[in-house]
Amino acid sequence: MQHKILVTYFSASGVTARAAKEIASSVGADIQEIVPAAPYSAADLNWMDKSSRTTKESKDETCRPPIAADIDIKPYDTIFIGFPVWWYKEPAIIDTFLESANFAGKRVIPFATSGGSGIDGAEKRMKKLCPSADWVKGKLVNHGAGAWAKGAAE
Repeated sequence: MQHKILVTYFSASGVTARAAKEIASSVGADIQEIVPAAPYSAADLNWMDKSSRTTKESKDETCRPPIAADIDIKPYDTIFIGFPVWWYKEPAIIDTFLESANFAGKRVIPFATSGGSGIDGAEKRMKKLCPSADWVKGKLVNHGAGAWAKGAAE
C-alpha cells in the first residue's frame, strides 16, 4: 500500500527547511512550512536575551503562537514534523500545530536540527500533547536527513 506522506516544518534560520526539503525529496512527500502569523525577527531569536520573544515563549507552557495558515493533514497517513530544538524542546509553534488538527491514527515522525541539544525532550512533550498519534522515534538530522527518512517512513 502506498502511503501518502507530508513533511511539515518550522524553520527560523533555514537549517530545518533544508533538512525538510531533503526528507520530502527522498520519500516522495508533499511539503508544507509551518509559518508563524507574526514572523520571528533576529531580536526575537536572540536566546541570550531573557526578554526575547523565543525566550518568553519557551518559559510559558501555555504559549501557542498562531500559525499564518492551516495545514490540512487529513489526506496523509504519515506526517513528518520538523523543527529546531529550542531550550531542549520544540518551539511553541509546533505545539500550536499539534493542537490544530486531529492526528489520531496518523504516523507522526518528528525530526529536529540543533547546535547541541537532543530531540528526546521534545518528543516526550509532543507525545503528551498528541497521544492519539502513532509516534515513530524521531531523530536529530543536522546531516543525512534523506537516508534516515526513507527508513523511518517505511
